[in-house]
Amino acid sequence: MLTKTINRFYKKAEAVADDSGSGWRVHLDGRAVKSPAKAEFLLPSEVLAQEIAAEWEAQGEKILPHTMPIMQRAATAIDRVAHHRPMVIGEIVGYGRSDLLCYRATFPEDLIERQAKAWQPLLDWAQSDLGVALAVTEGVMPIDQDDHALLRLQDHVEGLDDYYLTALHGLTTVSGSVIIGLATVKGHIDAQKAFECAMLDDEYAIEQWGDDAEAVIRRDRHQAELLATGRYLDLL
Repeated sequence: MLTKTINRFYKKAEAVADDSGSGWRVHLDGRAVKSPAKAEFLLPSEVLAQEIAAEWEAQGEKILPHTMPIMQRAATAIDRVAHHRPMVIGEIVGYGRSDLLCYRATFPEDLIERQAKAWQPLLDWAQSDLGVALAVTEGVMPIDQDDHALLRLQDHVEGLDDYYLTALHGLTTVSGSVIIGLATVKGHIDAQKAFECAMLDDEYAIEQWGDDAEAVIRRDRHQAELLATGRYLDLL
């Protein structure tokens, strides 16, 4: 992942087809960009390479990594996910044991209804389309999920390539729900809907008690993360 701010050292950024014909690269003044870990930065689609080139082109005198979300995600796929797939898959599947959508409020009634309306259709989709049936409970006490459901969940996660797995990891960890993550990756919902489902409880609290500075910062940060990942998915 890009983290260090450095001076701009190039004049032009552009997307270029790789000589091998197997992907696309980003060139800075004719030289191919490497990943932060100095790996080959070969991208699977032209539009993804073009977007990352545009991020490089948009930089000013200083290169600001936080303004390059698509580059960040592609670099994560190449430098981290490709080399640690079992660990990343395990982290994602682990969310199935305590998925946000499975833990419902016991009161008040309008929050109970709001959760059911937003969350239950996603669990129904997971059962009908993915064969993953997760149990639902009230309150926060942990419940055991069916091993077969978790194995089916693992099958779907393992079937993703490194780029899509990167997106799923980000969606899952930010939202607290692997079902929200998979629904977004598979195009069942968009990133805005993923944000609304993930932040439902937070939004309800803000409505009831007013804006809390930390809560608003958290909400805005999560929205930016989820929407950037949605954009990344579109480019794949």
